Amino acid sequence: MDHPTAPVPPHAPRGEAGPTPTTTYTSALTAPPPPRLRRHRGRRVGELAAVGILSAALATGGTWGVISLTDDSPGTAPAASADAGGGSSVVPVSSAAKANPDWNAVTDAVSPSVVAISVRSGSSGGEGSGVIIDDQGHVLTNHHVVSGAGEGGEISVTLADGSSYAGTIAGEDPSTDLAVVTITDPPQDLRPMTMGSSGGLRVGDPVMAVGNPLGLAGTVTTGIVSALDRPVTTSGSEGGDNPFAQERSTPVVTSAIQTSAAVNPGNSGGALVDAAGRLVGINSSIATVGGSSGQSGSIGIGFAIPVDEAQWIAEQLIEDGTAEHAFLGVTPTDGSASVGAATRSGARIGSVTSGSAADKAGLQEGDLVVGVDGTTVGSAESLVGLINAKRIGSTVSLAVIRDGEERTLEATLGTAPAARG
Repeated sequence: MDHPTAPVPPHAPRGEAGPTPTTTYTSALTAPPPPRLRRHRGRRVGELAAVGILSAALATGGTWGVISLTDDSPGTAPAASADAGGGSSVVPVSSAAKANPDWNAVTDAVSPSVVAISVRSGSSGGEGSGVIIDDQGHVLTNHHVVSGAGEGGEISVTLADGSSYAGTIAGEDPSTDLAVVTITDPPQDLRPMTMGSSGGLRVGDPVMAVGNPLGLAGTVTTGIVSALDRPVTTSGSEGGDNPFAQERSTPVVTSAIQTSAAVNPGNSGGALVDAAGRLVGINSSIATVGGSSGQSGSIGIGFAIPVDEAQWIAEQLIEDGTAEHAFLGVTPTDGSASVGAATRSGARIGSVTSGSAADKAGLQEGDLVVGVDGTTVGSAESLVGLINAKRIGSTVSLAVIRDGEERTLEATLGTAPAARG
């Protein structure tokens, strides 16, 4: 299954000309997407929704999608814990050390928990990756990996030992690009992945990506966490002969883990693990410098959905087949404001939904949100991604600039209305 890609905003060295930056956001999240969200192989891209009206879908299903990112979040905020991961008392690799990871031991520990996923529907199909998350045969992957199955499509799950099993979709959530596949009659010796915590990651931590790039099952690559809370927008087209493909194809906004570990088409849905062998992210997209086709392999900029968000969505998909999302209740646009001699960029509040979390917290039209729980918000996309990653009912601290002064507001997030599409 092809990995979503798109041009990267340039940072050319002095004296060198870089490519022309792409537009990274719309003037309002409820507006149609900008031209950068382009079609691929005749399949269309839908509209980008507001924080309060969640993104409807992302899928590539055998085509290359588009990815854009904003460079407004430094991603270097101190983590809650210096221990990369956490989340589980079980440590697969007890000899783990950030300064000198034992990647051989990590590979042995995690490879049996990563699968290759093949999707066939009519004459089309694609390949991707997935992560075994329990002994019942549930496999966490990207929505765009399996969306091409549609009605009558076939999903095949191949384990690390080469044995293949039929699979069915237990649930899918296009708005976060996540899905759960259930292995039909799974073997008794499945090896579920040990869950870590993306909340404990720090920039510079060593990580390993495991997956099925270009159909090469069981491939591992290593790198570091390059940034955290990177606002990334991915889009693409639903794949295969899915009869619903034309109805659900709006971009997905993620507060992503950026990594230098090489990821390529087919790595989608695979594991990003820490030096202790714990899952910290689901690899989902890559960036490319562009070109006439917009297609390329790894350039050392890959993105993963944080496991704290992925696990929360997976639990809902297994239970109900669908997922609910946190709701702030605002329509933001990119904006800036002055505080003393400094100018701050952030998410300008265009409207506030009556009775929403934002309304109850005292957010007003014209406010500029510049932070969420201590993480910098430099654009509307950044705010969307950070709120999407939160759980319903969680309380967030919003740093807001109003009338030239910064203040803090507390908002308890509600439940988003059902996604349209």
